[in-house]
Amino acid sequence: MPDTRPDPDQLLARLKQEQAQAQRGKLKIFFGASAGVGKTYAMLSAARSLKQQGMGVLIGVIETHGRAETEALVEGLDRLPLKEVLHKDRTLKEFDLDGALKRKPQLILVDELAHSNAPGSRHPKRWQDVEELLDAGIDVWSTMNVQHLESLNDVVTGITGIRVWETVPDRVFDETDEVVIVDLPPDELLKRLKEGKVYLPQQAERAVRNFFRKGNLIALRELALRRTADRVDDEMLQYRSTLSTTPVWQTRESLLVCIGPGERSEKLVRGAARMAAQLDVPWHCIYVETPKLQRLPDAARHRTLRVLKLAQDAGATTATLAGHAMARTIVKYAHEHNLSRVLLGRSTGRKTHPWRATLADAVGALGHDLDVIQIALPASQRDERKSAPANDNTEGTAMLPKAWRAYLWSAAVCGLVACLMAPLHSVLDTANIVMLFLLAVVYVAVRFGRGPAVMAAFLSVGAFDFFHVAPRFAFSVSDAQYLLTFAVMLVVALVIGQLTAGLKFQARVATLREERVSALYKMSRDLSGALMAEQIAEIAARFLRSEFEARSAIMVSDLQARVMPALPQPDLPVGIDTGIAQWAFDHAETAGHGTDTLPGSPLLYVPLKAPMRVRGVLVLEPRNPKRLIGPEQRRLLDTCASLLAISLERVHYVEVAQSTTVQMESERLRHSLLAAISHDLRTPLAALVGMADTLALSRQPNDPQGEMLVSIRESALRMNAQVNNLLDMARLQSGQVHLNLQWQALEEIVGGALRAMTGTLEPGRVRVVLPEDLPLLHLDAVLFERVLCNLLENAVKYTPTNSPIEIGASASSDRVRLTISDQGPGLPKGREAAIFEMFERGHKEGTTPGVGLGLAICRAIVEAHSGTIHGKTRPQGGAQFTIELPRGTPPSIDDIEDVAAS
Repeated sequence: MPDTRPDPDQLLARLKQEQAQAQRGKLKIFFGASAGVGKTYAMLSAARSLKQQGMGVLIGVIETHGRAETEALVEGLDRLPLKEVLHKDRTLKEFDLDGALKRKPQLILVDELAHSNAPGSRHPKRWQDVEELLDAGIDVWSTMNVQHLESLNDVVTGITGIRVWETVPDRVFDETDEVVIVDLPPDELLKRLKEGKVYLPQQAERAVRNFFRKGNLIALRELALRRTADRVDDEMLQYRSTLSTTPVWQTRESLLVCIGPGERSEKLVRGAARMAAQLDVPWHCIYVETPKLQRLPDAARHRTLRVLKLAQDAGATTATLAGHAMARTIVKYAHEHNLSRVLLGRSTGRKTHPWRATLADAVGALGHDLDVIQIALPASQRDERKSAPANDNTEGTAMLPKAWRAYLWSAAVCGLVACLMAPLHSVLDTANIVMLFLLAVVYVAVRFGRGPAVMAAFLSVGAFDFFHVAPRFAFSVSDAQYLLTFAVMLVVALVIGQLTAGLKFQARVATLREERVSALYKMSRDLSGALMAEQIAEIAARFLRSEFEARSAIMVSDLQARVMPALPQPDLPVGIDTGIAQWAFDHAETAGHGTDTLPGSPLLYVPLKAPMRVRGVLVLEPRNPKRLIGPEQRRLLDTCASLLAISLERVHYVEVAQSTTVQMESERLRHSLLAAISHDLRTPLAALVGMADTLALSRQPNDPQGEMLVSIRESALRMNAQVNNLLDMARLQSGQVHLNLQWQALEEIVGGALRAMTGTLEPGRVRVVLPEDLPLLHLDAVLFERVLCNLLENAVKYTPTNSPIEIGASASSDRVRLTISDQGPGLPKGREAAIFEMFERGHKEGTTPGVGLGLAICRAIVEAHSGTIHGKTRPQGGAQFTIELPRGTPPSIDDIEDVAAS
C-alpha cells in the first residue's frame, strides 16, 4: 500500500504560507478580452452588493469613460479624492495611494491595473500601488484586459497589429486570489460599440476599423478564456498538492508516457506526440531509473537521454525519476501532476509468462483511476534483448555481460566467508555463523547491488547447509527443522539485500542532488557579490568546469545589441564563432552542439535571458559532450544561465545608475557654471552697449570711427543675446520657468514674433499662410514667440539674403501643426535630431555666429507645452521645422462670461 501520510516539511511550509497570506489583503481581478466587455460594470455591481451587506467599500479610482450605465453605479459609493500631480506644467489626477493607506478600508476598488502612473508618483505602475495596498492588509478589486499580460503582449501585437505598452507581469495575475472572467460575444461587443456604449461615435468608428475587428475579438476572447483556464488548472494542482493522496480528477485531458532504455522508445515518444497533437493536450515523458537500470551500459544510458531530448523537443515535459518500483513511481507521478492517461509500450515479438505481471498490469492495479494505453512496439534485435531491458518497460531484464564480474565477486565473497567459517564450526554457535553469512550478503548488496545480493543469499544458505549442518559436507539434512532455518535465513538474506541495495541507490541519488544544489548555492552566493562582468565570467567558469567538465566563456552585448568578444579569462574555449553567438542572442535560442541549429559546431551557445532582455551568450566547450544531453543536466545548465543573466543585468543597472548619477551631477555643475558666468557677463555687456550708444551720440558727423562704434554695439548685443540664451536654457532645465498658459490665437503669436524680428528680417521676406479656422491654443505667448524668433533667426543665418521664408499651419482633430520653411542648404544628413541638443550646430565648418542653443531652447519650450518639434530637409531643398501642439478644448463664451461675472 502506498504511504498516504503527509510530508511534515510540506505541512510546515504550508502553515507558514497560510499565515503570511492571512496577514495580506486579497486581490480580485475582473478579467476580460478587451475594453467594453463590462469589467468595470461587473466590479461596481459586485461592490454595491457587498455594501448592502454592510461591508466598507471605497472607490480608489474608477475610469467610466463617460458611460452612463457605469457612472450610475458609482453613485452612493464612497469615493477617495484623486491626487493632483504636476507634470510639465500640466495638472494630472492620479490615484492617492497615501490617502488609501491612511483610510485603510476593508475593500478598495482600483480600476485599470495596467495603468502607468504620472511621473513623480511613488510607483511607475498602478499594479505596484495595488501590491502596497495588499501588503497593508487591504483587499483590492481591479480590472484588466488580456492584452495587458506581459507574456501575451507580443501575441496580441501579432494578432491586432497594435502594440500595447502598458503591461502587467504574469506573476501578479498568477498570484491573484480570485479571477472573474467577464465575457461578451464579439457580435454583442460590436453592437455596443455602434450604439456608443463603449466609445464616442467618432472613436468607435475608428476602433471598429482597427483594433475591434471581429477576427481580433474572437482571437482575444480565446486567449482570455485559455489563460483563465490555465490559471484554474494551476489552482487545482496546487490544491491537490495540499492533500496527501487523491485520485486523478478528469478536469483536463493529459498524457503521461514512460520510456525504457531501448531504441524502440523513440516510436513510443513519436506516437505520444502525435496523440497529444491530435487531442491538443499537454503531455509528460518520464524515465524511471530503478536500481536494476543503474547497471545499463553507457550506450543504453545515452540512448535514453536522446529519447528524452526528442520528447522535450516535441513539446513534452520531461523528467528522470528514481524509484524502487517502476509502476508505483509512475502512478505517483501521474497523481501529483493530475495526468489521466498513461501510455506504455507493448512488445509484439516477446513471449509473455502468465506468472509475470506486465508493467501495464501493475500500473492498472495501483492506479485504478488511470487510463492505461499500450502502443504496439516492433520486436527488438537479438543483441538488444541481451544487452538492455525491453521497451515495454516490463520489470524483467536480461543480465548484462558487464555485470557478470559483480556476480563473480559475490560468489568469491561467499566462498571466502564459508572457508573462514569452516574451521570455526566447533568454536562459534550456529546463530553467530548465520549472522556472519548475513553480513556477507549485506556487504555484497552495498558493494555490487541487488542482483549479486540475491545470488549471495542463495550461496550463503547453501554454504551454511554444506559446512555447518549435519551431516556436514553434504547437502542432505538430517533434522527437518533446519529446513525452516534455511527458509528464514534465505528470506532474511533476500530482504536485507534488497533493502541495502535500495538504500544505497537512494543515498547515491540524494548525494548527487545535494551536490548540485550546493554548487548552485555557492555560485549564486558568489554572484551576489560580483560587481563586474569579468567576475561573473570567472565564477561561471569555476562552476561549469566542476559540474560539466567544460571550458566556458561569456559574451555580453553592447547598446546596439551586438555580441562583443568573450570576456577575458584564462582557458577560453577554442574556435568561438561570433556569428553563431549573434544568432543565439538575436533569436534567444540555444545553438551549436546538440541543437537543431548548426549542430556540427563543437561549442554550445546558450543565450543569457534576463527578466528585461537577453544580456549575452554563454559559450561551452565540454570535454564530454554527452554530459549535456540529459534533461537533468540541461535544467542545471538553464538554471546556471538564468543566474548569470540576472547577475549581468544587475551589474548593468549598477553601471547605469552610477553613470546617471555622474551625468546628473555634471549637468548640475554645468548649469550652475553657465548661470554664474551669464550673470557675470550681463553687467559688463550692458555697460559696453551703453558706452557705445553714448559715444555714437557724441561723435561728429563724418567721424571715421562711426562704423567701429556700430560694430562694437552690434557685437555686444549679439553677445548679450547668447548670454540670455544660456540663462534661459539653465532656467528651463532646472524647472524654474513656470508657464503662463492662456488661450491664444496663433496669428497673434506669429505677428508678435515678426514684429520682434523687424530689425533682422528684410521687409516682405516672410510669407505667412494661416487658415482662418485655426483653433485657440493653450500657450505661454512670450515663450512661444521666443521659439518662433529663434527659428526665424536660424533661417536668416543659414539662407541666402532675400530668399523667402514660409510660415504655415494646419489643424487636425487633436493636433495643430505649425511649419517654418526656408530655401537654404537644409539640415545635415543624419543629424536631424542631434541639432536640437545643447551646443550642437548644423554646419560647424561655417562662419555663422552662434553657440548652438537656439534649437535646444525651442525644443525645451515646445515639450513644456506637451508638444513636439522636429526638422527635415525638403525634397525641393531647404529646411523645414515642424511644431505639433495638442489642440485642447477652448472655453465657450458662456464659460468666459460666467468667469467674468464671478
